[in-house]
Amino acid sequence: MTNILSLVGRPNVGKSTLFNRLTQSREAIVDSLAGVTRDRNYGKSDWSGYEFSVIDTGGYVVGSGDIFESEIRKQAALAIEESDVIVFVVDGREGLTPLDEEIAAILRRSKKPFYLVVNKIDSPSNYLDYNEFYALGVEQIFPISAVSGSGTGELLDAVVTHFSKDADDPIDDTLPKITVVGKPNVGKSSIINTFLGEDRHIVTPIAGTTRDSIFTRYAGFGFDFYLVDTAGLRKKKKVEENLEFYSVMRAVRAIENSDVCVVMCDASTGFDAQDINIFSLAARNRKGIVLVLNKWDLVEKDNKTHKQYEELVRKRIEPFDDVPIIFTSVINKQRIFKVLETAVQVNKNRQRRVPTSELNDYLLPLIQKTPPPIYRDKLVKIKFVTQLPTPFPSFAFFCNLPQYVKDSYKRYLENRIREQWNFSGVPIEIFFRKK
Repeated sequence: MTNILSLVGRPNVGKSTLFNRLTQSREAIVDSLAGVTRDRNYGKSDWSGYEFSVIDTGGYVVGSGDIFESEIRKQAALAIEESDVIVFVVDGREGLTPLDEEIAAILRRSKKPFYLVVNKIDSPSNYLDYNEFYALGVEQIFPISAVSGSGTGELLDAVVTHFSKDADDPIDDTLPKITVVGKPNVGKSSIINTFLGEDRHIVTPIAGTTRDSIFTRYAGFGFDFYLVDTAGLRKKKKVEENLEFYSVMRAVRAIENSDVCVVMCDASTGFDAQDINIFSLAARNRKGIVLVLNKWDLVEKDNKTHKQYEELVRKRIEPFDDVPIIFTSVINKQRIFKVLETAVQVNKNRQRRVPTSELNDYLLPLIQKTPPPIYRDKLVKIKFVTQLPTPFPSFAFFCNLPQYVKDSYKRYLENRIREQWNFSGVPIEIFFRKK
């Protein structure tokens, strides 16, 4: 089970800055202009041993007053429904607004735990400005500065009390969980119905239907795993952006609860930015990935099309391009069985353990032949390699000066590992540690 924290509030109160602070990233675009965050941002964070996902509900569509306020209500309602905890962000410099009162009323009615955070309290001159927000009827207020990070520790201490480190999971954890993700209308439901041998609507992307991922045990043809069905990840559509937001949250939960993601795309419309977003989300979560380009029967092709299309896709997903790509037609049942075979193989790759002696025997001579580049007259000497006991393949290289090893050399080592052992479809993490 995934712990999810959502950031809600008016535009331009500093949600994206707080998101970047919590996830220790710079993924969210920050600008003084209201409504800049168009795409939903989602990232991983941890505090005091608790891991959780952070979702920035982002910039809202700015139109007429009615549309604007209805969008706020939709976004807040969806965030409330999907989250375990909500952080309600307001602007300490601007003061209390009617829209803040509207959102606070929605949060109170929800009975979900939420925390009021007054942002931009960043100097002694405005330190007490947060007091006026007690008018919203909350017991505790967290004055913070998302830019400097002051006050965020106390906030997170309170937030993680609602999270669980090991939530109860009624399903058999020894079986792999394979999730089919992708935009709507790429053939996701059709391929699941084909796998299961029956037509049924497990999850629809319509607000108000079942929101949980459905685990269906698939035992047949020598396979035994859970097939996880979930709603599609939508492209944003001005007034209907709440649907895209809902789908992102579904994808976050589904991907994090899986071992292997079958990322489905529509070959007839091309491999677009939204497909790359879904792929990147799975890769960032260190899940096994199988890329399925469906509706191949609709593509006009000659004897070179297949190879050219595959090369184009691999170029777009670089640097992590060691991924199985399967061209399918669900309607014609072309290569459907191969998708299952490949997903199961990718799960085996993800669980692969390489003995330490084998790693060192192969990699140390290569490192001696091609050592890390000298940086500021510092000579990096790598002495020992071992695989770490993580759920995904990760390797620790012990050396004298880990801080001077560049990303380009990490990629070199990753490529050598992939050449020697089959980690196709699985992201690899490489760490350098002081000997």
